[in-house]
Formats: sequence, C-alpha cells, structure tokens
Amino acid sequence: MIFTIDIGNTNIVAGVVCRDGVRFVERMSTDRIKTPLEYTVLFRAVLELNGIRPSEIKGSIISSVVPEVTKNVSRSLAKLFGCEPMIVGPGVRTGLNIKVDDPAQLGADMVVAAVASIAEYPLPQIIFDLGTATTISVIDKKGAFLGGVIAAGVRTAMRSLASSASQLPEISIEAPKHAIGTNTIDCMRSGAVYCTASMMDGMIDRIESETGEKYTCIATGGLSSGIAMHCFHRIICDDQLLLKGLYIVYNKNDTD
Repeated sequence: MIFTIDIGNTNIVAGVVCRDGVRFVERMSTDRIKTPLEYTVLFRAVLELNGIRPSEIKGSIISSVVPEVTKNVSRSLAKLFGCEPMIVGPGVRTGLNIKVDDPAQLGADMVVAAVASIAEYPLPQIIFDLGTATTISVIDKKGAFLGGVIAAGVRTAMRSLASSASQLPEISIEAPKHAIGTNTIDCMRSGAVYCTASMMDGMIDRIESETGEKYTCIATGGLSSGIAMHCFHRIICDDQLLLKGLYIVYNKNDTD
C-alpha cells in the first residue's frame, strides 16, 4: 500500500492506494504553519481512523503546488514511515509526453491527473480540476499533454466577490432551484454553479472546434460532482483521479 498526498492551496487530499484500488480518501485544510510533528500526528490519525497501521505502508508520494508546505509534509512522512517520500517533479518519471512551451512550469497536480486519466479513460480527453484554481488539461488522441487553461476557482471567485462588494455575503456553493435567482443568495449561487457549468460546456465546445476532435471529459476536485451534473456535455466525475495518478507515478519510479 502506498500513502499518496496531493497538496493544494486550500486542501490536502490524502489517501492509501494499492493494487486493488483506492482504500480511502480524506481531505484536510492546507496549513502553512503546521510543523512536521503536527503533520505526523495528523497523518497517523488519518491512517488509524481508516484501519491501517503505518507499518503496512510500503512508501509515500507527494504532488504539491505549495512548496512551503511540501518540506514539512515530506519530513512528517519520513518520520511516520521510516523512508523518504517521492516528490513529483524534475527527475521523476511520469511517462507523460508534455508538449507545452516549458514542461517544468506544468503543475504536479495537472501531471498526475493526466497520468491517471490516460490510464483509465478513452482518448482524447479534457480534464477539469475544480479547486482553488479551475484548471483544464487537454490530452490528444496519442496521450500527449497539449496544454490547458487556468481560471479562478469557484470558491476563490466567490470569496473575492464577497470581499470586494460590501453588500454581498459569503455563501455555500450549491445549486439554486432556478438559473434566474430572485434573491441575492440564489443569484450568487447561480453564478457559482451554473456559470461554472456553462464555462465548462463552452470550453469543451471551443476546444473541440479548435482541434476538430471529440473528447472524453473528466472532472475532479472537491466541487466537481456538484457542478458537472449541471453541464450539458457528459462529464465523468472522478474525485480519486490525482491519488490514482500518484500511485501510477510511484510504481514507475519504484526500484525496490
């Protein structure tokens, strides 16, 4: 069993993956001031709550877009499992053919999501990751990473709106009954959910028009299922995508 961690700007997603699949997935807040010892205690508790002993874990792997947290999480995993974790980055084999201008700039989260998606779903693909940022990855019919899109995440945009407009409140992200809101909360919820779903539909149409291809569409991230269900295009929701990609990358680099 492999302990897999994706460190995002808002959440850390952790889980254990083995040959038979994902054993569990847990989400926790990304804490930039938490010490390695505090992360060790947290991860041990997560394992125990899911009925797994640290001694059962063969190794660990991290993808991260928050460098200042990566170091402390890495130290905590080394303490917990007695071996250094693998960190997705330069020198780590992924098997992904990356065709962007500077492959080193591609986020580790987008890399591992693409690796898993290529392994599981028909090509070509469009992958939506709805997190702090909304990212869109485009994979061609040969499995090459062509490029993508980065936009403000749903919660990021709503928090920015609430902080910038004095009469608009913080809201929970859920779909109202109708696209046309009749009060401030429902208007904002329509903007969060239906506008994001419309953006996803529109980008699929635009990418298909630009490339002349029809795509398998996959969505991941904490908000993916609640928004993708309102898209007109068929979108597969896979909240375990990044952890499955981390497991694949770990096995590509495991020399034991």
